[in-house]
Amino acid sequence: MAFSLSRLHPSLALRHLGGMVLLLAGGMALVPASVLAQEAGLKGAQIYCFMRNNGNDHVVSWDAAYAVIKRQEDGLFKTSPEHAAVMITESVVQNPSEFPDCGRHLGDLFRQPEVQATEQTPVEGSSRNERYGY
Repeated sequence: MAFSLSRLHPSLALRHLGGMVLLLAGGMALVPASVLAQEAGLKGAQIYCFMRNNGNDHVVSWDAAYAVIKRQEDGLFKTSPEHAAVMITESVVQNPSEFPDCGRHLGDLFRQPEVQATEQTPVEGSSRNERYGY
């Protein structure tokens, strides 16, 4: 299965070969698929940590980082949110000098979304003003 990697160079193509990726460009080179995943995790970590360290909240930073990680995969299946969180965490832990103060934000990647309180059903017979708090 060949994929166009125009972001690297228009003449490059990738072929998945087991756990390896074959990079074709005149000559041949085998690149482990894990290297591509590490690069995606590193890009995601750079975006997430930069945004968090500059005052953005978790949701906005996560959405931006996860979008980049998903786009790095050219295959049929995209990286799950759980795997992307692990990829970002691994990148930060393996490169602490590149991501100072980002470790304090990593817990937010694994926090379950809070269940939002549902609106209360109005009591039968209550007035419209009472239902809407007027």
